[in-house]
Amino acid sequence: MTLDNSIGQTSNRRIALIASVVVLLDQITKFLVLRLLRYAEENVVIDGFFKFVHWGNTGAAWSFFRGNNGALAVVALAALVILFMTRHHFDSNTCSGRIALGLIFGGIIGNLIDRLRVGHVIDFLYFYVNSGGKEIGFPAFNVADSAICTGVTLILLATWRTERNVRPQTEPSQHPSP
Repeated sequence: MTLDNSIGQTSNRRIALIASVVVLLDQITKFLVLRLLRYAEENVVIDGFFKFVHWGNTGAAWSFFRGNNGALAVVALAALVILFMTRHHFDSNTCSGRIALGLIFGGIIGNLIDRLRVGHVIDFLYFYVNSGGKEIGFPAFNVADSAICTGVTLILLATWRTERNVRPQTEPSQHPSP
């Protein structure tokens, strides 16, 4: 086994470990939601700011494409395969790259389990404010959603940092000074 293969296998194991932890946390929290709240039930934790809810989402983020659970399950499977096959493009041999990919893989798998097992993604964290007698809220989400968003943010930050460091420095003007 070459050093490159050893490093690659270690990176893959670490990505898989992080993904497994995300899936476990995601599924444990969703199991608790299913046990403690009836469907569509809400439990106010901080009045005017935060509720535990039991809502189902058959769409994508922010309920886009609502009612397309099956198609989105296929998209999730395709995303997993494509991400796995192209993971080397995401600097998976760095700590932040492994964490980012592990979070994304775990989040996709966690929500995919819901789509296949219960027919929708279970969302349960809901932040909101009351304004003029109306409740204005951020879309409900879950641990898997948080992991995906955090992983994507880490990749974007790493890419931005790399791009910033790679940019050529501007050279001083070639014109002689007066």
